[in-house]
Amino acid sequence: MSAKEQLNLDKLPQHVAIIMDGNGRWAQMHGQLRVYGHKSGVNSVRETAEAAAALGIKYLTLYAFSTENWNRPKDEVDALMELLVHTINSERETLNENNIRLATIGDTDSLPPRCQEGLAEAIAATSSNAGMTLILALSYSSRWEIVEATRRIAADVEAGKLKASEVNSDLFGTYLTTSKYPDPELLIRTSGEHRVSNFLLWQIAYAEFYFTETLWPDFGKEEFYQALLDFQQRERRFGKTSQQLIEQAIDNFFNNPSGSK
Repeated sequence: MSAKEQLNLDKLPQHVAIIMDGNGRWAQMHGQLRVYGHKSGVNSVRETAEAAAALGIKYLTLYAFSTENWNRPKDEVDALMELLVHTINSERETLNENNIRLATIGDTDSLPPRCQEGLAEAIAATSSNAGMTLILALSYSSRWEIVEATRRIAADVEAGKLKASEVNSDLFGTYLTTSKYPDPELLIRTSGEHRVSNFLLWQIAYAEFYFTETLWPDFGKEEFYQALLDFQQRERRFGKTSQQLIEQAIDNFFNNPSGSK
């Protein structure tokens, strides 16, 4: 039985985040320049997004370009920006066919004007889609996001719009770029690295992690299904004990038997 056939469709994560890593190494293994790996990785983006949307997952966030990536060689950054524009234009039809809405998080004002225009057009063209939301993290880093949120809160306190005593974790979350979305329940990282690389540090506090040796251009639907299956085999306690979870499930069943599955 395949991983997809074993999935419980009633227990899928609502939000999956992916650190797409390994494009450069994949290209080097094939005797090509790094940009060749980035181009090949677009196929994995398409395949994974289509699989997630078909399953009914509501949010998929992809770490596409970090603030640290600006420090890469200029030729590679320029090629990545051109690839971003080309991909946005060429994949718009695919997004609409799969009822996928495009969104972004990050310091997108730092992107070249042509990229900003292409993103704005694609976001507008897919805004009426009601299926999955595909969120591209572009010029993003979690430390940047947290500092920006803190600065905005401080400015509102200084302006008298907010009291310092009102600041708590719930309010802080409303100042983050991800305020419109639920926190990811599953974080996937490819290429064998076991770190989160400044990605959604606040939001993944209780996420399950799935690390794979597979380089991103080789990542496809089957391994995505395997990651979801692995997620469903985890016990998510959120600080509670297993016994507490059992007691809570029993209590929920007897108080709401018609809604239990």
